[in-house]
Amino acid sequence: MGQPRVVGLDLSLTGTGIATDAGMQRVRCGDLRGCTRFSWIASAVFDDGTVQASDLVVIEGPSYGSMSGAGHHEAAGLWWHIVYRLDLLEVPYAVVPPSTLKKYATGIGSATKPDMRMALFQRTGIDERDDNKVDAWWLRAAGLEVLGSPPVDVPKAQRDALAKVSWPAGDR
Repeated sequence: MGQPRVVGLDLSLTGTGIATDAGMQRVRCGDLRGCTRFSWIASAVFDDGTVQASDLVVIEGPSYGSMSGAGHHEAAGLWWHIVYRLDLLEVPYAVVPPSTLKKYATGIGSATKPDMRMALFQRTGIDERDDNKVDAWWLRAAGLEVLGSPPVDVPKAQRDALAKVSWPAGDR
């Protein structure tokens, strides 16, 4: 059996990051708002069938610390829209809190976006400047790690951070 098919999703209203076997992409939706924006992002996530054919989708948990008002509600709406569709399609998924993702990638739960980019560069040589793609890559890496096919070698303490995540049955 080959490498598991894992998708990493870093949901964002301005640029959702998606990491798959085929690489990384950022979904931009311009001036769209509300349900139109949700539909646009959901189409980018689901329409090619990659998510439905995956063994695991790893999605970053909500992080609303810097948002308020309508932005918070819209971000929550997007997150639940995607999670609801994963659930309807019976796609196995795990939600990784932002601090757990940072700890896995860098060893520090409060790592900055530049820290995440530098960790990716140091471990893989990938010089990706888009934070959404970087987070999606690390989310996918976490799923591959749990399924026994880690794309990079990280210290045990960083791997152990993933034990706090509720993985679908049969995983870690």
